[in-house]
Formats: sequence, structure tokens, C-alpha cells
Amino acid sequence: MVGTISDVYLDLRNELRHHGVTSAPLEAKELLAFALEIPRAEFNERSGSYLFDEQLKRLEELKSRRLKGEPLAHIIGEWDFYSLTFILTPGVLIPRPDTETLVDAGLAFFSRRERGRILDLCCGSGCVGTALLKNLPDTISCVFADTSEEALAVTKENLVRHRLTFRGLPVAQNALDPCDQALGKFNLIVSNPPYIPTGDIPGLDVSVKDYEPHEALDGGTDGLDFYRAIAVNFKDALTKNGMLAFECGMGQAPQVEEILRENGYEDIRILRDFTGVERVVTGVRTPPEKV
Repeated sequence: MVGTISDVYLDLRNELRHHGVTSAPLEAKELLAFALEIPRAEFNERSGSYLFDEQLKRLEELKSRRLKGEPLAHIIGEWDFYSLTFILTPGVLIPRPDTETLVDAGLAFFSRRERGRILDLCCGSGCVGTALLKNLPDTISCVFADTSEEALAVTKENLVRHRLTFRGLPVAQNALDPCDQALGKFNLIVSNPPYIPTGDIPGLDVSVKDYEPHEALDGGTDGLDFYRAIAVNFKDALTKNGMLAFECGMGQAPQVEEILRENGYEDIRILRDFTGVERVVTGVRTPPEKV
């Protein structure tokens, strides 16, 4: 036995902080709880317990992975988003707090609707669509679309975890291609597509460029390829007065707004995330005027 959980936690926190991990207190607690195989909620009440050599060895291995740049979410295999815990693998993008703004936009859209269908396009782990379903009536369902088999498998696991398999359906669909008409119509399409310009990817943080799937990051030369394609290819998949809601990167909102305008969407709005960045752009499909 060498040290209590509290002592080891303080040492780990200080070492992570020394190596530039900005959220060292949180990450130290997460790594230690994972190494000890205890629920995070029980961490504080067990702080006086001692660790054994085998537990310290496991913690050392986990710490080494983190200090090499591997994201904490990949190490522990799950991450919290919109007060829900999601299963993750290295093949899907790690949910960010910024993306919760996209969920907020979807919930606001359905605030006066009791029924409907959602399409979560480029769904990754399925976090956006799942968060929506957990906060909406059972009369609202969601199709989760991605090209990655791994992403669809992870989405299915998350639907099982959150007991939503009867309301969610993972399907293979390329966001750059026309929408499969067999999927039907949707009241709301939410999408957090790849939006990093190809040339910017080598300059991203190691934890992103070396560990997260590039197909979930690369948005083409200017980062806008998916916005252009989705605005055109999925417009007819929206019902009358249906809404398309995009997450976008910093500084991209005006360009995404223009793409929606050029393609005939109306009531276009830009929403800011919790840091004040213009993060979500929404547009409504209105029916063509009768001649």
C-alpha cells in the first residue's frame, strides 16, 4: 500500500498541471476513478482509502497515455454531454460543450410541437440526437446518419444505454450525397459536420490531429463542403416549415448563413454558444409560392 486516494490524486493533479493539462483537477479525478474502477460519485467518500501496487501500476499506464496526448475521453471510453454519459471510441468525435448549443436549438424548435421526426446527420456518437430524444416526448423519433460503420455502432450502443432504441434508428447515409428518399421527411435536421479546412488540420492540437478521426474533421479546402452539399441535398427531406440546424466553426457563421440564403432557406438565425462564439446557424424551409 502506498498513499491514500487523496494523496495520489493531489500528486497526479500537480503532474498533469505541470505538463499543461488545463483541466488537471477534473482529469486527475477521472483517471484515478477509472484506474480504481469506482464510480466518480464515490470518489470523495473513498479519498482516505489506500491504493495497492497493482492499482498504482494501472494508474501509471493511464497517466503515460494521457501525457503523450491521448484524449481522456478515449482512455476512459466515455464522456459527458448535455448531462448524459456517452460511450466513445477513437473512431468518433469527442462531444464538446459548444455542441450543446445545437441541442438547445433543436429543443427550442420542438417547444410547441408534440410530434415529429429528427435527422441527426453526421451523427458520430449520436450525442446530439440522443440528447434531443431524452428531452422530448416519446412521440418524437430520430434517424441517426453517418458513413462510418464504427460511428453507427457506437450510436446504437448509446441508444441502448439511454433506453431509446424504440425511438432511434442508425442508418448509413453520406451527407455529401442526395438524401435517400426511403428515409422519409423530417421536421428537423441537425448536423455537426466536418468543418475544419484541410490545410488547418496539421496545426491542430496533438490530442485532436493525432487521435480523432480525420473524416469527422476535414471539411474540404475552406471547411464548407458539407454545408454546401447538405443545404442542397437535404432540403427536400425537410417538411413544410422544417428547420435545418448546423454547428459551425469559429468565424464560419456568416458564410454558412449565406449558403442557406442562396439555397432558399428563410428565417435564418445565428446562435452563440456559452463562450459567445457564433456557433449554430438555422434556416427554415418554406414551401414555394403558388403561381
